[in-house]
Amino acid sequence: MLKVKVLGSGCTNCKRLEARVREVIAARGLAAEVEKVTDYAQMMRWNIMQTPGLVVDDVLVSSGRIPNEDEIAGWLVK
Repeated sequence: MLKVKVLGSGCTNCKRLEARVREVIAARGLAAEVEKVTDYAQMMRWNIMQTPGLVVDDVLVSSGRIPNEDEIAGWLVK
């Protein structure tokens, strides 16, 4: 099962990224656990400078923007 983390304080963009990730997971029938990380100390584990951030299986794949659905799908199906 994939472990996906959305990093951010809960801002609008963070919520949009989380929703988009959940949509991609549902549309492709993937087995994934999505966790929202709002604690800055935990976020710094990935040296993130801008939110929102996206972590897939403990690897930071995106930060500071909302990737499109195809990008997200590419990271999730690897």
